Amino acid sequence: MKLNLHITKVTIACFILLSTVNLSVKAQEVITLQKAIDRALERNLTIKQAQLTEALSTEDYRQAKNNLLPNLFVNSQGSYNFGRATDQTNLAINNGSFFYNTNSASAQITVFQGGQLRNQIIQNRLLLDADKSNTAKIKNDLILNVVTQYLSILTNQDLVAAAQQQIGVAKITLDRAQKNFDVGNQTLADLSQAKAQQSTAELNLTTAQNQLDLSILVLKQYMEMPPLTPITIEKPDVSKLTVATAYDPQNVLNTALAINPDVVLAQTREKAYLQAIKIAKGGYYPTLSFSGSVVTQYSSTSKAVLGTVQGFQTVNGNINGVPSTIDLPTTTPVFGGTTSFATQLSNNLNQSVGFNLQIPIFNRFFTRTAVRKAKINYENAQVSTQLSKNNLSKTIIQAVWDVQAAEKKYQSMQQTYNANKEAFNVIQERYNVGLVNSLDYNTSLTNLNKSQFDLIQAQYEVVFRSKVIDYYLGNPITL
Repeated sequence: MKLNLHITKVTIACFILLSTVNLSVKAQEVITLQKAIDRALERNLTIKQAQLTEALSTEDYRQAKNNLLPNLFVNSQGSYNFGRATDQTNLAINNGSFFYNTNSASAQITVFQGGQLRNQIIQNRLLLDADKSNTAKIKNDLILNVVTQYLSILTNQDLVAAAQQQIGVAKITLDRAQKNFDVGNQTLADLSQAKAQQSTAELNLTTAQNQLDLSILVLKQYMEMPPLTPITIEKPDVSKLTVATAYDPQNVLNTALAINPDVVLAQTREKAYLQAIKIAKGGYYPTLSFSGSVVTQYSSTSKAVLGTVQGFQTVNGNINGVPSTIDLPTTTPVFGGTTSFATQLSNNLNQSVGFNLQIPIFNRFFTRTAVRKAKINYENAQVSTQLSKNNLSKTIIQAVWDVQAAEKKYQSMQQTYNANKEAFNVIQERYNVGLVNSLDYNTSLTNLNKSQFDLIQAQYEVVFRSKVIDYYLGNPITL
């Protein structure tokens, strides 16, 4: 009974363990090429940085357009004055303390500034387009990197499978060699060669598995996934893919020059630097602006005038050399309480309009230097554009040659593999009946294994080289 209970516990534990492993396998996310591309575009931090830079350029462009609008300011200032001070509302001298407040509103609009405002709008729009092209360039480069890494994973998966098959063949060969050695039909050297062949096959598997793990890790990095997240790579049937290998380099180049993000980015920046020359030349022209303002004041010493009192003031003078006393009529205002705040604002209201014309005469050659520097930057941008075109031309021609060479290499590797496979089958039959020694057998097996690896790599290289051409043509990259 105790034994049965122990067996039951072990069975349950094994069931739980197998279920956990099964759930872990099922939990692995299947990654297709399109999913890998979408996730990389969604999560990649370099793209997010480019998009933030693009957002900043958008704000600069909006501000350049807003610079055409007038400035409007409202100002209110108040102060307590102690001691002898002038009351600005009536220009009277006060020896006591009083509160003074002034309020103003002003507006100013630039009518002409040498075309700098308009040219700045155009340049900022071009810079925004350049940042958009840079974002597109980063996305396209990322897509190509993801596709390259995806194909690398598929290649390494096939290499692992081939290495596992080689281990199976090597084990069968070693088992046969051991039996023949035990009955005295083969020497120790033959047995050692069989063991070495199995060790080589195991080393090939280890190398292929390491390369596969590394390529999967790099793909996870492109997708911004945790390195230890288990994933499964969907494997399409590469043999059924329709891959184009015949391209006209000139046609590919003409299409790429019109859409390639590197060239578009360089051309857009060149236009922006050309616009910068016009902005710098605007410094030679005068600036004309119009302004208007409204000002009013309040003072705690300002009194309301209730009326006037007529009277006379005696003045001593001299009339025709005779000293005389004269009574001059006078009008004396009668003040009441302090005038209200609203009344003073209305009574002290002052309005003005004006214009300002600023003509540059000499500014220590600042404008001339700015124009010269802008021209140098434009020439440098022209060189950068030509360099990008030259690099693209070189890359396109090389890519066309590479895809053609990859196709020829694949055909050659296929013939080599078929020949080595036929040769190995013949040698294996003769080896089984003792007509071929182990050295010739192992040599033939090594040649077959190498040709199989070369064929797998050549097959995926054709696909990769073709996808590179699709990238430069602007075609969607799919498998």
